[in-house]
Amino acid sequence: MNIIKKSPLNTLGYHFVPKEYLPKGKDEYYLRNQQNENGIKYRQLTAYEIEVLVRNRNTSDNWNNILVSDAFLPELVQNCKFFGLVRIGKLEPYYLEYHNLRRPVGLYNSTIISCDFGDNVVVDNVNFLSHYITGSEVILVNINEIATTDHAKFGNGILKEGEAESIRIWLEVCNENGGRSIIPFDGMLPGDAWLWTQFRDDTVLQDKLKQFTQQKFDNRRGYYGTIGDRTVIKNCRIIKDVNIGTDAYIKGANKIKNVTINSSAQAHTQVGEGCELVNGIIGYGCRLFYGVKAVRFFLASHSQLKYGARLINSYLGDNSTISCCEVLNSLIFPAHEQHHNNSFLCAALVQGQSNMAAGATIGSNHNSRSPDGELVAGRGFWPGLCVSIKHNSRFATYTILAKGDFPAELDIRIPFSLVSNDVAHNRLVVMPAYWFIYNMYALARNSWKYVDRDKRINKTQPIEFNFLAPDSVNEIVQAIAMLQLYTGKAWLRKEGSRKKMADEDIIAIGKKLLEGNDAVVDELEILAEGFENTSRPILLIKVAAAYRIYKELVVYYTVQQVLEYTSANSIKTLEQLTEGLPAKPALSQWVNAGGQLILRTALDKLIKQVHTGRVKSWNDIHAFYQQQAQSYQYGKLLHALAALREVHGIQFKKANAALVLTDLFAQSVHIKEWMVKGIYDSRAKDYRNPFRKMVYETTEAMNKVLGKLSDNTFIKQEQAALEAYKKTIQQLTRKWQLSKELKTV
Repeated sequence: MNIIKKSPLNTLGYHFVPKEYLPKGKDEYYLRNQQNENGIKYRQLTAYEIEVLVRNRNTSDNWNNILVSDAFLPELVQNCKFFGLVRIGKLEPYYLEYHNLRRPVGLYNSTIISCDFGDNVVVDNVNFLSHYITGSEVILVNINEIATTDHAKFGNGILKEGEAESIRIWLEVCNENGGRSIIPFDGMLPGDAWLWTQFRDDTVLQDKLKQFTQQKFDNRRGYYGTIGDRTVIKNCRIIKDVNIGTDAYIKGANKIKNVTINSSAQAHTQVGEGCELVNGIIGYGCRLFYGVKAVRFFLASHSQLKYGARLINSYLGDNSTISCCEVLNSLIFPAHEQHHNNSFLCAALVQGQSNMAAGATIGSNHNSRSPDGELVAGRGFWPGLCVSIKHNSRFATYTILAKGDFPAELDIRIPFSLVSNDVAHNRLVVMPAYWFIYNMYALARNSWKYVDRDKRINKTQPIEFNFLAPDSVNEIVQAIAMLQLYTGKAWLRKEGSRKKMADEDIIAIGKKLLEGNDAVVDELEILAEGFENTSRPILLIKVAAAYRIYKELVVYYTVQQVLEYTSANSIKTLEQLTEGLPAKPALSQWVNAGGQLILRTALDKLIKQVHTGRVKSWNDIHAFYQQQAQSYQYGKLLHALAALREVHGIQFKKANAALVLTDLFAQSVHIKEWMVKGIYDSRAKDYRNPFRKMVYETTEAMNKVLGKLSDNTFIKQEQAALEAYKKTIQQLTRKWQLSKELKTV
């Protein structure tokens, strides 16, 4: 049965903190007084003010506990019931307006229990307002309940005094069985969430991260909920244990419980009609509209949930949008897009710049005896229309899956690939370098738009948006070796050779064929191994073209890093550039830590420092992210030179730097030219395709709808960037006298 407690009426609004949790010599308001920093000087009511309040049908259990500022007009308080200590700031004869909602300043038709108010607030028809500190020019209209409990945690996964471990809130990300659970906290970065999900066998690290979270917040009972200045809340039902920042707008929400809503004048957050949000953190500048359901969640800054989206036991990174669909038990890095009502994402680690197409089902993980399957997708993951895949699966950066029901687990290790399920021939088909061959426009535009749409205020973690970066280039280097191996094996099969050979010898055969542009490569049936958990063939297509592109990309990446490093560090001479560079740079391993790329050796060092106690808090870990950001430019330069050495055998030494750079610069201009041409051509196909054109009566009508190809802003931008790139190369060549140096070598 329901347990209904009865207490004396004169205790309503008092004893907020149980006696056993009050420090010696403190009253129940000691934390409230620390929280209230509005600077308003409150005083007791005058006899005249009490008389006016009573005449206006207001009641109080004790008028001495109603404190007001000097600029208080009692006429602006009507038909309210007050219990406990209530402090009211300035009330002046104005009305406040927001989005055509106009209400007079003052407190009307409400029950108010132990609250503080700033200046010129509007509180109208709030049935139950309890234990809140409200800023100035706040509008609260038509709310059933807004209250705070003494043990409120505001979405943070901490415990208050006297609470059992069993009630702690965890987010069961990446795995439905909770094997990678993390504790949410206000200020958690994507890298924090990722770090916590990894290294589950490192119990010291796991315990320390839990400790860092608990110590980040005060475990004392008695904190009030807060509503920041200029926040507007209207037509809502239940808001309980919620901290709300300044300039937020909440309208028509059904229920918000145990949540922090970060908002500011620079990045205001909105929650709209029908939303139900429980046990979560909402970042700055977020938008939640129209029937959203979120439970045990973290929504990072400038992200959106719309149109009935469901986000459960998941972390959604910054600058992301989920519309209509459902996401469960997932950790998603920044810049994720997911739309359409039947999309579903479950038990996944998606490493950013990703897009879920309509009907994609990334949740078929019950192909084992337990729902313990996982999916790991690198940056740029794009499952196409109605894709269905099995867990466990893993995808290299910028993998795109063509429409299909993939019958078994996948491990796609070649980046920038198109993966297709060829049902007619019962085989898996992988096209390496697909993006560069057929979809350069989308690839380049995505990198640009992610930078353009990065609205984060807190950029402690710099997010890598370029499609060529240490993670993707490392995969390119590995892919080149794989293409050599698989080409060599295909040639041996064609020749009917049964001789057992070491992989090194087979790679040498494949390399010779690919490097020599041998026409026989296009005639070979090149099969990969280990990409799918079946015995059916895995066919690689357009291998020769992909091989050439991958090798050119390494050159282009190297030149980009030279130019970026030169510009960022004001390098004046070639000697300055080469000074201190290692003769034989080693190809380093990098990890994607929440969208920030970090050297694995640096991460290992961080973990050791956590073990030894040198790293003592999440703030220290965030400082580590910033330190890595400062060294990232130089780290990428060394990585690029190592990749160049690995793929092309080029040693970047002082003695040959001029010769090497002259050749690399020339190649990079050629590569940039074909990239820009690919950007134009891949978009131009949409204007030439007769099936695209058939819905328009004339070309002019098509141009009115689509816009002229010649007016495409992004294409014009890239064409202009190409000319600027050529000028930069020419200027640097003259500045470093590379042509002169070349003649003397």
